[in-house]
Amino acid sequence: MTTEPLSPKPADGAATLLTVWKSAQARLKAGRIDSPAIDARLLLEAAADASRMDILTDPYRVITEQQQAAYETMVERRLKREPVSRIIGKKGFWKIILNVTPDVLSPRPDTETIMDIAMLAFTPQERFTAIDLGTGSGAILLALLTERTGATGVGTDISSEALAVAKENAANLDLNDRATFLRTEWAAGFGDASFDLVMSNPPYIPTDHIAGLDPEVRDHDPHLALDGGPDGLQAYRDLAPEIKRILKPLGVFAVEIGWDQGPQVKELFEAVGFTDVKIIKDLGDRDRVVTNGPDPRTNPIPKA
Repeated sequence: MTTEPLSPKPADGAATLLTVWKSAQARLKAGRIDSPAIDARLLLEAAADASRMDILTDPYRVITEQQQAAYETMVERRLKREPVSRIIGKKGFWKIILNVTPDVLSPRPDTETIMDIAMLAFTPQERFTAIDLGTGSGAILLALLTERTGATGVGTDISSEALAVAKENAANLDLNDRATFLRTEWAAGFGDASFDLVMSNPPYIPTDHIAGLDPEVRDHDPHLALDGGPDGLQAYRDLAPEIKRILKPLGVFAVEIGWDQGPQVKELFEAVGFTDVKIIKDLGDRDRVVTNGPDPRTNPIPKA
C-alpha cells in the first residue's frame, strides 16, 4: 500500500519542504559539512516548524517566504561551521532534548557512555543520590533522573550562566523537585560520603591542542569546558581525591576522558585509594570513561 503525500505537487518553482531540503543538503555536502542530509533536515524542522514525519509524509508542503528566509540564514551559518545545536538552540542527549547556549558545552553522544554505566549500577526504582560535577547544561544529571525515578541529584558548576541553562532544562523536563544546581568548584562544600553516584565530564583537552580542534568545537564551545591544562589531566588531579571523599563506601563514580588518557586517569584514581578501576570504551571502540562501576559490554542493562 502506497501512502500519498498530504499536499499535491505544486507548480514548478514553488519552495516546498522537499525542494529546499534537497537544495540545502547539496550545498552542505559541497561545503564539506559532515552529515549534510541530517543537518539540513534538523535546520528545516526548526525554520519551517516541521517534524521529520512532515518532511517524509508531506514533502510538497509549500513553505512561506519568511520560513525560506529563516532557513537560508540557518544554512549559511552552518556553512560557516556553526554547529546545528548552536543555530537552533537545542540538542538531544540520551532520551531528552536540552536547551543549549554559548555558555555550555553541546552534549556529545560519546558522553552517553556514562549513562550506560549508571543504568547498570542502579535499578530503575532504586533510591539513591547522585552528583554531576561540572554539569554545564545539566545533560548527564537530567538524563539520569528521567531514567531512575527514585534518584535525586545535584549538579555543580562554576559558571552562573551554565547553571541558569541547567535549571531551565530541569524545569522543562519537570525535574525541579529532584534536581538541584549549585555554583561551586567541583564538590567544594559537600560532606564526606554524601553520594551513591558521582559523574563528571570535565575539561580534558590539552591547552595547546584547542587551536587545532574542529571549528564547531573551537569557536563555539566555551573554552572553560574544554581546557584541561597543559597535559589535559589537571581536572582529574583535582577530581580524584574529591570524588573519593564525597563518594559513599560502596558508591560508583564515572568520569569521561579523552580517547588517549585512560591509563593516566586510571592511575590517578587508583592513587587515591580506588580499587577495581576500569576503562570503558564508547560505541566507536575508543577509551571514553574511567569508572569503578560495571562494564556495559559485559552486563545487560536492567529494563524498567
